[in-house]
Amino acid sequence: MAILPCGSTCVAQWGIRPQFIVRPYVANQIMTAQSGVTCTMRYLGGSSSSLFSRDSFSLLSYMGPSQTSHRRRGTRFITRAETDYYTVLGVSRNASQSEIKSAYRKLARSHHPDVNKDPGAEQKFKEISNAYDVLSDDEKRSLYDKYGEAGLKGAGMGMGDFSNPFDLFESLFEGMGGMGMGGRSPRSRAVDGQDEYYSLVLNFKEAVFGVEKEIEITRLESCGTCRGSGAKPGTTASKCTTCGGQGQVTSSARTPLGVFQQVMTCSSCGGTGEISTPCNTCSGDGRVRRTKRTSLKVPAGVDSGSRLRVRSEGNAGKKGGSPGDLFVVIEVMPDPVLKRDDTNILYTCKVSYIDAILGTTIKVPTVDGMVDLKIPAGTQPNTTLVMAKKGVPVLNKSNMRGDQLVRVQVEIPKRLSSEERKLIEELADFNKGKAASSRR
Repeated sequence: MAILPCGSTCVAQWGIRPQFIVRPYVANQIMTAQSGVTCTMRYLGGSSSSLFSRDSFSLLSYMGPSQTSHRRRGTRFITRAETDYYTVLGVSRNASQSEIKSAYRKLARSHHPDVNKDPGAEQKFKEISNAYDVLSDDEKRSLYDKYGEAGLKGAGMGMGDFSNPFDLFESLFEGMGGMGMGGRSPRSRAVDGQDEYYSLVLNFKEAVFGVEKEIEITRLESCGTCRGSGAKPGTTASKCTTCGGQGQVTSSARTPLGVFQQVMTCSSCGGTGEISTPCNTCSGDGRVRRTKRTSLKVPAGVDSGSRLRVRSEGNAGKKGGSPGDLFVVIEVMPDPVLKRDDTNILYTCKVSYIDAILGTTIKVPTVDGMVDLKIPAGTQPNTTLVMAKKGVPVLNKSNMRGDQLVRVQVEIPKRLSSEERKLIEELADFNKGKAASSRR
């Protein structure tokens, strides 16, 4: 017995004995007690229990059928509604495992999202699967019957909140004509082919203007001997006896935290569900590796890291699966003079200080060839001049192009001849006189 910290020792006075459970702290679950009321409580474990020790819990919650506030002589209990798994499945608390399984199959079939298109069908399907996951396991059910959801949570069992309720559904309906709805096979035997990758190196101008290249790729293609079946011609495949034709085997292990199941690909049939005499050409894979040459059109404007996708040119699928795609990854070799910045091209030119002062016209390299560029008189160092539409075409919009940006570097001579020095000194004297006269 444990006594609530209510300020005075209490004895149950309600005529009924409220049932309490110890639960870890959860937000919005509150219980307060004031003078004049005492309650009898029951811990999930004994005083010596390491799993449910009194020190491991910080809050008590009243187990009631609904979210209700009870008041008596200044006392308030706030309770939280909990899911009743027996009500969810529509079975009694003493229902047998066969009755629970039968109820689950009926409800899961009618609420499966593939059949029931109502907005809340999927959520209802998950609730049904949660309930079955708990009640179908004897250990989980025993804890749930004694302590409710808190018992499952305290034991680290997650209240049946498994990651994929559809896996549970398939495990029950496999071998029964799929879902029992139209005889659909529980899983498709077809396996789509994997994508293939190829690295293509282009020079700078090929990437700017586009190019057509012939490339050679190695990929898996459907075997011509067995026509992709993997079986030796003239033989017939039979159902795998290891997995019963399902392509998967399930192993179970019981641990202190419950029963854990692991689903693995059947090693006998490789996941196909069938056993056959393998084809001599492809060794039973249904595919053989071959080399193929294909023509590839590279659009204008690609850059390093661009990927071109060629549909259905990857590896062939198995058992009628769709082929994968071919991804061509572009790598562009840099140009020694021109630099690329998205759709713009950058170039740096050098002019003498005389040309920068007086102005001039110079030859500038572009992707279109050498082009004349006018340097305006009085151009300052590090000025950027724009050559419109001399850049890179926009990818998939070849009629739109970026610009070429030319940065002007003005060269200042480190040494001057005597004649050059004399002329510059005369120019300096002239500027001094001009400045003095402007101040008068």
